[in-house]
Amino acid sequence: MKILVTGGGTGGHIYPALAYVEYVKKQNPTAEFMYVGAKRGLENKILPKTGIPFKTLEIQGFKRSLSLDNLKTIQLFLKSVKEAKKIVKEFAPDVVIGTGGYASGAVVYAATKLKVPTIIHEQNSVPGVTNKFLSRYVSKIAVAFSDAKQFFPKEKTVLVGNPRATEVASVAASDVLTQYGLQPNRPTVLIFGGSQGAYRLNQAMLEALPQFAGKAYQVLYASGDRYYQEIQESSKIDWEQLTNVRVEPYIDKMAEVMINCQLLVGRAGATSIAEFTALGLPAILIPSPHVTNDQQTKNAQSLVKVGAVKMLTDAELTGSLLVATIDEIMTDESTLQKMAQASKNEGIPDAAQRLHELVETVIK
Repeated sequence: MKILVTGGGTGGHIYPALAYVEYVKKQNPTAEFMYVGAKRGLENKILPKTGIPFKTLEIQGFKRSLSLDNLKTIQLFLKSVKEAKKIVKEFAPDVVIGTGGYASGAVVYAATKLKVPTIIHEQNSVPGVTNKFLSRYVSKIAVAFSDAKQFFPKEKTVLVGNPRATEVASVAASDVLTQYGLQPNRPTVLIFGGSQGAYRLNQAMLEALPQFAGKAYQVLYASGDRYYQEIQESSKIDWEQLTNVRVEPYIDKMAEVMINCQLLVGRAGATSIAEFTALGLPAILIPSPHVTNDQQTKNAQSLVKVGAVKMLTDAELTGSLLVATIDEIMTDESTLQKMAQASKNEGIPDAAQRLHELVETVIK
């Protein structure tokens, strides 16, 4: 079996693709892969470390305002489609899977013109421009949220989940919290704003940290490198009183830590949601207001309506509100359990398997 995977620009497009590749490698060690991304995408830092054959296309997105750059975008797209056709012909895949991003648009479109079976995977509850464009051409459409089905042709859209969930679901509980100076059997709240941190969340945490003193639960906060020093040097925080709180610039074993916590606080990216719902973990989500089409808010709202999460907006976030919302959940076992069950109901831990089953249907 030969599979060409394409997608990039952000980790939200790349990590689901790599999770799927790892799943197939375990099931079928003879399977061959190629990954195609953009020359300036995050994939250029990630893919070389994986050992997967990797090629890039020069491509860019459209500007939202009238701009001469959009003429260049069209030229680059047409050029990339031509280059993508050469790549597809040379590799001769059984199927091409696109996970989003502009390079994905060119490669999947080229594959459809060559009559190669194609699948796109949409991670968010509201699709991006690329997948909307491709939906009319591809063989099948895989979605991670039920809410996303309404935007695609019903007859070829299938709910599969996000393959990243499969990786996380295989992680076992452990005493990993002791590595951060916390108690392994104490209720724990994990707070993080992504690998770089989040300004508004960090400002709220500067206010919130002293308020966690004496709580029955403990807190692990991943601040991001850019905010770590500010927190360590804050005159408002008496670290001797905060024996139940640890702040780290970055958490290396995020999935392992997550499975040992009772509540997550963070952004509402598609990958993060796939991870915590696969574990049945309740969450307080603070969607980033800087994401295209406000996708994070829509992702969070999909889980709010089923009772799996509580949502706070970036604009309203304060330390006091954050602590009060955490207390509301962590001090009420019934609320915590109901949210956990709702999260588990939304999780799709066998997402990679579901996606592969869809792959097998289009190449038969």
